[in-house]
Amino acid sequence: MLKNITKNSFYSQSLIYNGGAFLYATSAYILGLYGLFHQSIAINIISMILLAHGMVIAAYLVHECAHNLVFKKIQHNTYFGKIWVWICGASYGTYEDIRYKHFRHHVDNDDVVWFDYEGFFRKFPLILKITQILEWFYIPVHDLIMHFIMAFTSFVIPQRYNQRRRNLFVLLARGSVFISLIIYYPRVAFLYIIAYLLMMTVLRFLDSIQHDYSYNLTLFSNERSPRKGDFNWEQEHTFSNPISTNIPFLNWLTLNFGFHNAHHADMTIPWYKLPEKHKELFGENSIYHIPFGAQLKIFHKQRVNRIIDNHEPDSPSGYDYLIAARKAEVSGGNAASFLTSF
Repeated sequence: MLKNITKNSFYSQSLIYNGGAFLYATSAYILGLYGLFHQSIAINIISMILLAHGMVIAAYLVHECAHNLVFKKIQHNTYFGKIWVWICGASYGTYEDIRYKHFRHHVDNDDVVWFDYEGFFRKFPLILKITQILEWFYIPVHDLIMHFIMAFTSFVIPQRYNQRRRNLFVLLARGSVFISLIIYYPRVAFLYIIAYLLMMTVLRFLDSIQHDYSYNLTLFSNERSPRKGDFNWEQEHTFSNPISTNIPFLNWLTLNFGFHNAHHADMTIPWYKLPEKHKELFGENSIYHIPFGAQLKIFHKQRVNRIIDNHEPDSPSGYDYLIAARKAEVSGGNAASFLTSF
């Protein structure tokens, strides 16, 4: 009886919180797009911001669906996850690949990847230099490179050659729509690009300091991670960066994604319960989070340094990283988005 009451309460809360997020993301995306066509520049700007935030929430709903936290049935989470990846521009690869890579991150306690971007930048120093210059101007070129590769994922990753037909269809579908916008509504195309860059910036802002370890090229190998299943190690090298610990609803702007220790402590907890789990882990007035002011300083000061060689042997790690991050004395990282499945 008590079990059924608890279960029904869970699904009632899910309907309220996830339903609200679902409705907001859909409305923000549609109204934001519609507003880009308006003649008023002021409405264009407001619509662009609304569109960007709608895509941010869509991205985090992909994450929730990947963990099967939105609907009772796995197939319903999968169905809507596949819809959301179209909205946030991650539909070139498959939803299943996004989910698989993200679960490897949780299970292996590792940043499991295929693409060695540091090796890429060393091989092409001119691209590195251009990236550094544009990143200085806060243009997320590093992530744009990752998304460009994602757009052609089945043509560059041998293990995904069997997805070429689907990949080509998505390229033609999205590409034809965007080219039409450029030809007939260039201002709309420009504003959409800015909105997309804003979305990418929000995602990378949170991702950049949530872990202190570098990536490993083990996405398609059976190599076992040495820290697989080590909960204590996972928590020691995972960091929470909420927008605010004093004004809880501000964290809804990113579906509480900043409570990252709570998420890694139990990945079956939905986004609206993560603050409770954070308090359970660390108490009410804990130092076990990175203040928003320090996050801003790191993002600003290290925007060029974190592109490459941001995990040196003498870099702080674990608790030392947390203390250094609270003082804005770490560089953070790039290209760790759960939307890139390689």
